[in-house]
Amino acid sequence: MHRIAVVELRHLRSFVVLAEELHFGRAAARLHIAQPALSQQLRQLEHEVCARLVERTSRRAELTGPGELLRDRAREILATVDRTAADLGLLVTGRAGRVRVGFVGTATYDVLPRVTQRIRAELPDLELDLRGELLGPALLDAVRSAELDLAVLRPGGLPLDDLTVATLREEPLVAVLPADHPLARHPEVDLADLAGTPVITHPSGRRSSMQPLVLDTCRRAGLDPEVIEVGETGTLVVFVAAGLGFGLVPASVRALRLDGIAYRPLAGEPVRVPLVLAHRPGAAPAVERVAALIGTVVR
Repeated sequence: MHRIAVVELRHLRSFVVLAEELHFGRAAARLHIAQPALSQQLRQLEHEVCARLVERTSRRAELTGPGELLRDRAREILATVDRTAADLGLLVTGRAGRVRVGFVGTATYDVLPRVTQRIRAELPDLELDLRGELLGPALLDAVRSAELDLAVLRPGGLPLDDLTVATLREEPLVAVLPADHPLARHPEVDLADLAGTPVITHPSGRRSSMQPLVLDTCRRAGLDPEVIEVGETGTLVVFVAAGLGFGLVPASVRALRLDGIAYRPLAGEPVRVPLVLAHRPGAAPAVERVAALIGTVVR
């Protein structure tokens, strides 16, 4: 039955230095230990591996065949140990790992690109999985089921009590109009002037938190418009460009530039829409670090 050697890493490190110097005095000086201590470590290592590793002459040391093999394997082992220690350090400090972030459609065109650039620059060892053009309820479901680590969304009246939530900012609703619409020439839009024009919105019911806000804003302006539902913010803007109606979106959607549309502020007191960041309590260090960077970028 073969004996399994249990080798100390410090013995391997000392042996590699000795194998490089082939001189006990110089190796001991590099290791900042006394020469007799280095000789003792070598004897212990040879006992552990049951092989003679070094032949000493009057002037220098020479590696035996087993010594040359152990030198090469020890370098590989120590490099793996050092990489592992470095990787663990990155994980513990939140600078490595995998973080999955989802963005509501109205934050996809403004927030997602800037967040990506910042994280790539500051956390190059982090694996980032980004998903855009999602709806608020679906984002929360994905966070709760651990399919996503972080979600950037518009909360509306969605329940958030079981999650850690931080408000990133609030922004006003703006009107999206066809570029050739008469009101597109005005510095701001009175919604009452859009009577009879369909409104293009995100889906109704539990699928989106934006439609209730949009319709409530229309009703307060005296409108009861026909509703055209779309699944994505990009589609909403395309439908407006096609002349199918108008839209009401958070101001950051203006980052989505498309020929044939115009964004205009609403007249009167602005309707403000919050943008929040949500994750499960007790998040991993990498998730916490990405959350902090997103907060810095957006605010």
